[in-house]
Amino acid sequence: MGNSLKAIVAFVPSSKCQKYLLEDLEEMPVDKMVDLSGRQLRWLPLHICSFRELVKLYLSDNNLSHLPPELEQLQNLQILALDFNNFKALPLVVCTLKQLCILYLGNNKLCSLPLELRFLQNLKTLWIESNCLQYLPEVVCELSLLKTLHAGSNALRTLPAQLQCLQELRTIWLSGNLLSDFPPVLLDMPFLEVIDVDRNSIRFFPSLAHLPGLKLVIYDHNPCRNAPKVAKGVRRVGRWSEETPEPRKRSGAVIDITLDEKPLLPPAVKAEPE
Repeated sequence: MGNSLKAIVAFVPSSKCQKYLLEDLEEMPVDKMVDLSGRQLRWLPLHICSFRELVKLYLSDNNLSHLPPELEQLQNLQILALDFNNFKALPLVVCTLKQLCILYLGNNKLCSLPLELRFLQNLKTLWIESNCLQYLPEVVCELSLLKTLHAGSNALRTLPAQLQCLQELRTIWLSGNLLSDFPPVLLDMPFLEVIDVDRNSIRFFPSLAHLPGLKLVIYDHNPCRNAPKVAKGVRRVGRWSEETPEPRKRSGAVIDITLDEKPLLPPAVKAEPE
């Protein structure tokens, strides 16, 4: 079905038109996954909320701005993708889905996140890139199991000190923001493995050599006067990263970094010559 036809049909609320958009999705798939990405949907069909054993629901690349309260019935949902839609606020019903592990909210129009997000205590990966955030909502710091935070392409100028409470956090992606200084709170997070501050306005980098868990730091496209110092074996990507190289692992010792289901892969790790 052509996208232009889908866009026209999406305006018609009749059951026949909605069935046309959903392509006869009437029963929950055996794999407990529903992918309605790119269907030009303007609202979530209510019968999807009756699939109570659903584990994965992908609603990316639609025209959604609201979700029905009936979504609360999906208490087994672990992955919810709402990226590339028209959400100006996160629907509170999302915060009732307490089994969520991965939540994609990128490429919307979010300026904040509700305090109710704290109820998602099983959340391990949060994507909030390409929104309208001028600050990182402090409620994110209450997600105690969070391991991966993607907050790039917003308008962040700093990070809250409470972020250091996230002791499970391993990767933080902050590229394309308005950071003029390296966030001090990251210096107090020894468990971080990946720090990405590419495409910001950072002029000076403090030493990161004291961070024992660090594996990769991306700091390219900043007006910096120095490269951050790092410990042995840490991969750096940015200006002067090879001028005073640190001792590295030799051939075959490739950094192993897990980036969940929608990876934003770092540049390939090059093995040192023998």
